[in-house]
Amino acid sequence: MLDDPRTVRITGDDIAAVFRRADDVDAETDPTTDSRRDGPVPEAYVWCNLTSGNGSRALWLLLLPFMVVNLAHWMRPSTHGRTRTVRLYGLLVRLAGLSLTVLFVAAACEVALDLTAWQCAGTSACAERHSWLGFLSPEASDGGWWSLPGRRLALASLVPAALTGLLWYLSRRTWSDYESQQPMTHPSDPEEDNAASVPTALGRPGFWYGRRLVARLRAAHTAAALLTVAAAVGTSAARHDSAAGGSTSLDLAGRLLEAALVVGAAAVLWVVCRRGRTERRLDCRLDRTVVRGLPLAALALFALTLLYAAWDRPGWESTGRLPGDATFGAIVLGQGLLVTALAVVAHLLHRTRPDGRAAMHGLGGPAVAMLACALGGVMSGGVAQRVADWLDGTGASIPGPPVLLTWQASAIPPLLVLLLVLCAELARRTWLLARAERAAVERDHPHDVRDPGRTRRIATMRAMARLTDRAPLIVAVTATATLLLGAGALLGALATDKTPGEAADDSYAFVHGAAQAAEALGSWLIGFGFVLFVTWGRRAYKDPSARRTIGILWDVGTFWPRAAHPFAPPCYAERAVPDLTWRVATWTRVTGGRLVISGHSQGSVLAAATAWQLPPSVRKRVALLTYGSPLERLYGRWFPAHFGPDALLSLHHEVACWRNLYRITDPIGGPVRLPGACGPEVDGEALKDPLAYGRTELLPLPAPILGHSDYQADPAFAEERQRLLARLRPDVPAPRRHTARGDGAAPKGETDPEGEPPQDSSGRSSP
Repeated sequence: MLDDPRTVRITGDDIAAVFRRADDVDAETDPTTDSRRDGPVPEAYVWCNLTSGNGSRALWLLLLPFMVVNLAHWMRPSTHGRTRTVRLYGLLVRLAGLSLTVLFVAAACEVALDLTAWQCAGTSACAERHSWLGFLSPEASDGGWWSLPGRRLALASLVPAALTGLLWYLSRRTWSDYESQQPMTHPSDPEEDNAASVPTALGRPGFWYGRRLVARLRAAHTAAALLTVAAAVGTSAARHDSAAGGSTSLDLAGRLLEAALVVGAAAVLWVVCRRGRTERRLDCRLDRTVVRGLPLAALALFALTLLYAAWDRPGWESTGRLPGDATFGAIVLGQGLLVTALAVVAHLLHRTRPDGRAAMHGLGGPAVAMLACALGGVMSGGVAQRVADWLDGTGASIPGPPVLLTWQASAIPPLLVLLLVLCAELARRTWLLARAERAAVERDHPHDVRDPGRTRRIATMRAMARLTDRAPLIVAVTATATLLLGAGALLGALATDKTPGEAADDSYAFVHGAAQAAEALGSWLIGFGFVLFVTWGRRAYKDPSARRTIGILWDVGTFWPRAAHPFAPPCYAERAVPDLTWRVATWTRVTGGRLVISGHSQGSVLAAATAWQLPPSVRKRVALLTYGSPLERLYGRWFPAHFGPDALLSLHHEVACWRNLYRITDPIGGPVRLPGACGPEVDGEALKDPLAYGRTELLPLPAPILGHSDYQADPAFAEERQRLLARLRPDVPAPRRHTARGDGAAPKGETDPEGEPPQDSSGRSSP
């Protein structure tokens, strides 16, 4: 980024920091810098370790469904008014996130309690194959103390409880590292305090400070997870005690315990349903009663449940399955209803202010929420089926996982067939588009000698770059098919209580064969996906390059605050945006200088977010240079309420000047597309790619097709930056020379004969 091997960290730590070239360290205070400098002083803000730092980042793969549902919260359509409807949208997404936590823990209970402690340990043939379960088996241990079903369940419940504790710890640690970074405060503008006059919430003081909300949601989700484990243990014992011949005192205790679980669930729902975020100010409060009391109360209830389940019950034996079908069926049904309601609310919001560029006509959020639920179901079902196969590969000694999970696995092959057909159609369209682009390539290079191979490669890159714009179609088809197939799987499991192959025994031979094939292939695909997932995570844990590849996914997924799920990977922008805001504001205040913030790819999104957070007086001393930017192509379409046309237009008017560079061959970046006369002021002509069609005197070797990378290698980059610096200069009075450093951020600048020229502050370019 600095184009110099000798760099010095100016401010920051090992996670994120600002760097300069060694010759520019004392640019503000050293008079000899003027003789060495031949242009603006560049600075680089390096934030890659926020998304792909140490090996623990690989564990974030397990939190993928939580991250995806959190994205759905920020995908709501833009609207006028409709405050209550907007709050209802956020509430539905938070409830969907809560259902994913319950599903995640229920899957752990299915593995530890049902498959292992209840079925395998309670069956002599299965327990004999796994000697480590001998002390839990009534036959192998000769009726040992741990062999009673309630005590087996109580011991096995420590596994999902430990998993809950791990999620709480990870969320608590990242909360203290990210959400607790307090943004810069500045005197409020009366117009900015009016929510109706602010085109995007990213400019509000409390947007990047979600400390209170994440703490409250963390308490609610932790309590929900513990209550789920307690219900899995306690309801089985209560069902036995309520049967004829059970103990009256234990029956009463079981009923009281179930009532307490209902009260706890109601308390969790009350906390989740409260208003989500306060963005108009820095909300430094912390609901300590809820944050501490709710998880501790759930933990105490869980301990009482273990004591209740471990009580001696002569004659109680474990047969069949635990009531997992009803549990998973209720979760799937609830998620389907939530997604459907979310789609209705999103449609109502979109109708109030239609946006032709919004993905899926404003239904991107519900579609992504559906994908998050499907991903959670596949992951949980995959783990349960793989453990069942490991415990009882023949499927003869134990009943296995709930039949609903088998139905869900059987829905995967039809979904993949549909996606393959869709991909084939997109490939056909891309091929046709590439053929049409060949003529455009030849028109762009009329004086060069024709090279059919070169023309074909350039045209193919242009056509493939447009596949990004087809993402809404792929997401829409996948989400709709997933919803319909999931509903069919739920109905099939509830109606037959058999696996698809068994349910089709009396049907036509073709139907029976198709059901058996889908069931077997679905189970194999889930197993393959599970192995691939573990392998990918292990490689990412050990290999920094693989971790950086996964970091590309986190660049978009963890840009947004954790407003819907506290166990999602942390929001790196809650560290990066305050870092940049402090640096820019303090440097301009101390030196009186002006600067250009240049950002590539996701760095351009951070640059825009930083500009919105700056005080208005500082904003007018800042120019933006974005290149390979997804501001409109990705964020404007999928997050219209925050990066819609009005928000980007306001950014153009609020900063001193803004230029955006893009290429036709870039699959990620694109034009900003501001309306009216403002469009050409920001977007120029698309940059040439490659820089030369054939061999030239300046480029005697074939120039590569750069696509999304190496924008700074194009001479147009330096030209546009120089124009921005020149446009900044007349409006800024000559500053004084400062020798004192400012507060905390150690602002830096430089001097020239006319004062301090602009500074170039670069954002980290994503791979």
